[in-house]
Amino acid sequence: MSGRVLITGASSGLGRELALGYQAAGWQVWGCGRDAGRLAELADAGVTALRFDARDGDATAAAAAGLPPLDLLILNAGGCEYIKDAHQFDGALFARIMDTNLVATGHTLAAFLPLLGKGSRLAIVSSAVSWLPLPQAEAYGASKAALDYLAATLRLDLRGAGIGVTLIRPGFIDTPLTARNHFPMPCLLPAETAAYLIMKGLAAGRQQIYFPFRFILLLRLLGALPVGLWLRLARHLT
Repeated sequence: MSGRVLITGASSGLGRELALGYQAAGWQVWGCGRDAGRLAELADAGVTALRFDARDGDATAAAAAGLPPLDLLILNAGGCEYIKDAHQFDGALFARIMDTNLVATGHTLAAFLPLLGKGSRLAIVSSAVSWLPLPQAEAYGASKAALDYLAATLRLDLRGAGIGVTLIRPGFIDTPLTARNHFPMPCLLPAETAAYLIMKGLAAGRQQIYFPFRFILLLRLLGALPVGLWLRLARHLT
């Protein structure tokens, strides 16, 4: 199968590997991002680069103007920052992450969703973290949980138009973003492996894609614990 795919957050990490993977598979690929140098590298590999900041609704709409219909839209762009001291809550950081991970997704949907038609698919990259509250992840986790709900409601409302919706909830992936983490990341996967698993799941029309299985199983088991017990265990993660 081949077609037209647009991928946000394509200048590095998972998005870059998805763009290169689909290009190698014969798709016509648009890779979106903010880093001109990294987008130029994608262009050298045959990917059509679109440079814009998805937090800017007007810029995002302008980037979509004149594009042909799409078969697949992958919303992957996002960021991660942690609330170091919840008692001294950093409202500016919280707003920044919500703007990057959630509001920008709304701008991207407004601009590119009209390019999807019957038989096409929308994919939203969330995170396995939304299965379990983790220390210092108030901003990041809340933004990803919101994406989970967004994908679920879009799946209901786009069904009549023949547009499938896939929610992607990966564990830790080895990317420039996770390289900044200073804590253990169990079951860390190479970005190339994660991209392969996502492409395989999307080709199968799966409504949810999550991996790696052992890590997801662990999160779900921990999430099923009584709240008091999880609070005691979670103290050892900080």
